[in-house]
Amino acid sequence: MTPLLYQFLHISALLALIGGTFYGFAGPMESRKRVLMVTGIASLLMLASGFGLLARQYGNHFYLWVVVKLVCWLGLSALAGIGYRRRERVGLLVGIAVLLAATAVAMVTFKPGM
Repeated sequence: MTPLLYQFLHISALLALIGGTFYGFAGPMESRKRVLMVTGIASLLMLASGFGLLARQYGNHFYLWVVVKLVCWLGLSALAGIGYRRRERVGLLVGIAVLLAATAVAMVTFKPGM
């Protein structure tokens, strides 16, 4: 596959993951199973396409920004499930989600440690 296709899949999965996470913060409990399925699939697609990009464009070298993006991915992947369980902490969880997403975007934009 081409790097452009990997990038399209990666960004599309990111949008689905973040959208599902924020819906999980505010959505009804009846939607929990479906939202967790969508965010789980988006999370796996995001991981696979990210490693595809890493292999195609950077020869599988793990730079500092790649490790930071992996930590951000792990945090974002967990937040949808936490949002359903901790309704009283939604404000904090939204802040964490925005911070993780902004950090991931900053890492891919500036690529520190490369």
